[in-house]
Order: sequence, then structure tokens, then C-alpha cells
Amino acid sequence: MSDVATKIATFLADGPFAVVGASADREKYGNKVFRAYLQRGLHAYPIHPKLEEIEGRRAYHSLTELPEAVRAISVITPPSITERIVEQAAAAGVRRIWMQPGAESAEAVRRAEELGLEVIAGGPCLLVAVGFRES
Repeated sequence: MSDVATKIATFLADGPFAVVGASADREKYGNKVFRAYLQRGLHAYPIHPKLEEIEGRRAYHSLTELPEAVRAISVITPPSITERIVEQAAAAGVRRIWMQPGAESAEAVRRAEELGLEVIAGGPCLLVAVGFRES
């Protein structure tokens, strides 16, 4: 198994999860990534700063509002936001972060690694890795 495949397997085995940048719009990747977790039967929380509900589930405005600690997060935000999310994730005890394509920046990856987070970035999308199907 390649290093990235090992990281993905470890990431997916270590929930609960949160999707930072989740969206109510089913055409957006933030929604598709959240639905991918649900399709796999994984316990995931949607995080969006303004929405109250996504896919019939309560949405949370930040990692600090979650009812329990999450160990892994997927991030679908602009890189400048991802850089702030890295700091919040580390403070919240998150151990793994998957920066979806387009969400990562060299600074976000560097800082996450500096904070001791295991990072998946610059490569595979969760949707491909888990075989997401539109429903």
C-alpha cells in the first residue's frame, strides 16, 4: 500500500469526522464530501458558519460547537480559510486533516505538520477515494 493509501485508510478508520465547508447545495463539493461520509455510514458533522442544517442534519458553525471531539476533518474551504482552520483543528484535538483539492496551500500544510497533524493534501479527493455515487 502506498504512503497516501495508508494515510487514507488510517484517516477513514479514525472518526468521528467533521466536514469544514459543508454546503447545503448538492452541486457543491462541500455537500458531496459530507454525503460521501453518510454513504459509507460514517459519523460526520457538517460545519458551516451560517447554516443551521445540511442534508437533514444539524450544522455547526465551528469545530468548538461540536457535541463531541472529532479526530479527523475534511476541509473544503478557500486556502486562506484553511490556514485558519488548521489552527482551530489543532486546538480542538483533531489529529488528521484532509485538505480537499483546491483547499490546500503550502502554508496550511506546513503549519498543520508543524502542529503534529497528519495531512492529506495536494492529491486525492475523498470523493474518489471512497467511490462516492450521486444519489
